[in-house]
Amino acid sequence: MTGTRARRTVVSVAVSAALACATACTSGEPPASAPATSTPPGSTAAPSSRPPALTGPSADALRSVERATGRAASARVESTTVMGRDLSLEAEGALGWRDDGLTGTLTITYTGGTTAETMRSLGTTAMEARYLPDAYYAKMGDEFAERLGGRHWIKYVYEDLEDLGGGAGAGFADQMRNTTPHQAVKLLLTAGDARKVGEETTRGRRTTHWSGTVGGETAQTVDIWVDDRDLLVKKVERGRTKTGELTQTAYYSDYGVTVSAERPAAADTADFKELLAAQGS
Repeated sequence: MTGTRARRTVVSVAVSAALACATACTSGEPPASAPATSTPPGSTAAPSSRPPALTGPSADALRSVERATGRAASARVESTTVMGRDLSLEAEGALGWRDDGLTGTLTITYTGGTTAETMRSLGTTAMEARYLPDAYYAKMGDEFAERLGGRHWIKYVYEDLEDLGGGAGAGFADQMRNTTPHQAVKLLLTAGDARKVGEETTRGRRTTHWSGTVGGETAQTVDIWVDDRDLLVKKVERGRTKTGELTQTAYYSDYGVTVSAERPAAADTADFKELLAAQGS
């Protein structure tokens, strides 16, 4: 493989890893496009308009859920995501959210799609994602590390992402920072048609089911299931991407769990911005 082709392969996989970390348990619409030289699979244009925000008793109830879930500050997460024909994955771990940002660790397993095939061809079927307030890190397999001088981790600094792609990178960075359950409630509060569907049992817990439609031209549905402590138990988002249906289901448990994420060793880490610069050179 030539040097130019090798660099392009490395950047392509780095973008795929970013996409996986951003979608593993994120709420909200996909970013308009990927940072810099690549467009992540499934990206869609931002909607041009939104329906009026929710008001009245339903809004008050959902704001209580937002506050309670936000105050809990951490939870265990299990999620599955399908983005058309490009990507499907599973994620499991624990995340914490405080004023200084997101912290936590997820194990992300590729289960299907063209992106998964690319990752598998380079020896990566699963990766560890560590979220810190200023950046997140994706750990790749040994085969991919050989292309990075033996380094296993890719570092994505949020501020660097915000500077990329003519503004599109900012949306990408926001997705990575907002992988928290109360963000799903904030999203539902923007749906003028949000409504209580009924009472259901979810993973053995009595829950209230809420549903609504968010977005404009690229509308998606958001459903949440809330327990009697106003904490999210389950979230489902459905929409469309350029490559097919987007569906994500996430379960939350053990609110208040202790969460930590250690920053990988610098000698074992490659910076995403530097990878892009190397490709450009």
